[in-house]
Amino acid sequence: MSLVIMKFGGSSLANADKIKHVAERIIVKKKDGNKVVAVVSAPGDTTDDLIKMVDKIACNPPVREVDMLLATGEMVSISLLAMAIDAMGEEVISMTGPQAGILANEDYTRARIKKINPQKINDQLAKDNIVIVAGFQALNPRGDVTTLGRGGSDLTAVALAVALKSDLCEIYSDVEGVYTADPRVVKDARKIDYISYDEMLEMAGSGSQVLQSRSVEVAKKFNVVIHSKSTFSESEGTIITSEEKIKEKKMESFLLSGISFDKSQVKFTISVFDASGIVTEIFSRCSEVGINIDMLDQSVLNKSNTISFIVNRSDMKKTQEELDKMTLDFKASVSCNEHIAKISIIGVGVKSHSVVAAKMFKILHKSGIDVNMVSISEIKISCIISESDVLKAVEELHKGFGLSKKRVDLD
Repeated sequence: MSLVIMKFGGSSLANADKIKHVAERIIVKKKDGNKVVAVVSAPGDTTDDLIKMVDKIACNPPVREVDMLLATGEMVSISLLAMAIDAMGEEVISMTGPQAGILANEDYTRARIKKINPQKINDQLAKDNIVIVAGFQALNPRGDVTTLGRGGSDLTAVALAVALKSDLCEIYSDVEGVYTADPRVVKDARKIDYISYDEMLEMAGSGSQVLQSRSVEVAKKFNVVIHSKSTFSESEGTIITSEEKIKEKKMESFLLSGISFDKSQVKFTISVFDASGIVTEIFSRCSEVGINIDMLDQSVLNKSNTISFIVNRSDMKKTQEELDKMTLDFKASVSCNEHIAKISIIGVGVKSHSVVAAKMFKILHKSGIDVNMVSISEIKISCIISESDVLKAVEELHKGFGLSKKRVDLD
């Protein structure tokens, strides 16, 4: 008898009928001879609705209370799903993150899992019970409930797969797997059968919303195979595993995996006469308050230094506050551009085919799309463009590289 971790996203639990459908899928998995631990997100748009309510009540709410509020969404899901499974005649128990033994650090709203004590879950599995665990939440050293950041239920599921020694983690959503582009934007986007951890990491970090990037990091570190599939179909979905395992199975390795985009970015630009030490100061200040800098560019024009960098829109206010503190010390001016987007092309072909970058920029230029900042890694090329151009850019790049076909066009 094997142990399977099944994670269901909020769209899979948006109403009573969908919750019943998820309950049926879990029961089928158990009747196939498996022990089952299901991890669930808050139903539908619950988390977004709670955040909007916070914004209407307080400008700078205590982060502890924000986590106390946001953790309630998953508690709704675990209890309703457990009731549905019980009504279908199966033994089941629901657990919050803290009850499941998930321990995290003190970083409210973006905590990192430090340890999992799986004893309570194992005790219930030994009784042949289905276990439903609230994703996205954990217990911090102060004894408070804390949350793991957006998409944190994916991280909960993969971390439990590690703690419970399950080699397979199934992630269910309203899409049938990982695609070469967002199928809602590109109609002929192709579903990818197999993709490596590294490629999935880049796609998740570049705007693809299929999986949280931190969950993929943990899966790669502990060699947990992730199976991304649809709650509402029997499609085989996408397997996320090591590049070595993909090669061992002699599966075709595509040069490019896909195009992703992210509109949740803002660009800050600092203009200063003497830039000595300012980059160090920017990184230090942002690091202290938990702001991640994604791309950075520095240029000199007429003895004036310009430093530009990208942060997530959710960090815009904090970044502005930190930069405002710096302006007096460095006699600098600061501006912010909210109307940008990051577009990325990802795949193993990037590291060995310089023609990929050339073709990418040629397609964008031909489409009348200006490129602002550029970042190139072994398997990803990203650039900043105007937010208004992003959908056109995705469509043109997807078509230009022939990603809807089984063979990528590099000519």
